[in-house]
Amino acid sequence: MWDFEHPPLDAPLALRYRIDRMLPSECATRLETGQADIGLVPIAALATSPGLRILPGCTIASKGRVRSLLLVRRASQPLAALRSVAADTASRTTITYARILFHHWGNPAVPFLPMPADLDTMLDHADAAIVIGDPALLALEERANRFERTGEDLVYHDLAEEWLFFTGLPFVSAVWGVAHGELLDESIAQDFIQSRIHGLENIDALVAEWSARFPISEETIHSYLTSNIHYVLDDDCLEGMRGFFRLAAETGILPEYSFSIEELTVR
Repeated sequence: MWDFEHPPLDAPLALRYRIDRMLPSECATRLETGQADIGLVPIAALATSPGLRILPGCTIASKGRVRSLLLVRRASQPLAALRSVAADTASRTTITYARILFHHWGNPAVPFLPMPADLDTMLDHADAAIVIGDPALLALEERANRFERTGEDLVYHDLAEEWLFFTGLPFVSAVWGVAHGELLDESIAQDFIQSRIHGLENIDALVAEWSARFPISEETIHSYLTSNIHYVLDDDCLEGMRGFFRLAAETGILPEYSFSIEELTVR
């Protein structure tokens, strides 16, 4: 979002785009209901809303450890024996990945309980918790403090890392979804690609900006933005998406869905 939020391009882009901020799952709903034209959507939305297309070039993905997508469980309870999982439902896709992994772990029927993303409260009501985004990063930062406070031994599973161990594929979280591809042109895709490029060129400024907003060190934020997140919708990520849709269909979690990049992207 660099160009949309910083000079010199924020002013001219504001004449072309109106930006609303919300959870990824709500972005998908806005596209599905026609309340938005473009949205950063969980990729699972593509299977349930086949009319969506994607802008080429940009993604939110990870090719290893991501740190901001966690399954946290008590060490005394193995994955196959968990009876309930409290789930932050901010992203449909992360929940789908987790359900596929639970099939792999031999616990396909474990119920997911929608809850706000507060780790202590979630673990008060369930055997494990899925936390996403900033709450996950904060949970990792507070890991040692929580153990000192509670004495409870927890296991923190990085879901992107678990997915890579299971499939050998990248964990692709989100893409820029488009509700009316026929109304868009290549210049719009270029606006978003150039914003991604300029954002990567200004990582140090982003680190300074976000470290002032969260109780997380600049070193951690820099590592997260440069090592944990992958931003380019490349061939590896497209293959990761295909693997995700295939396994989601085989386990009955999502409708069967296949695509070619030509069918999905706005040209």
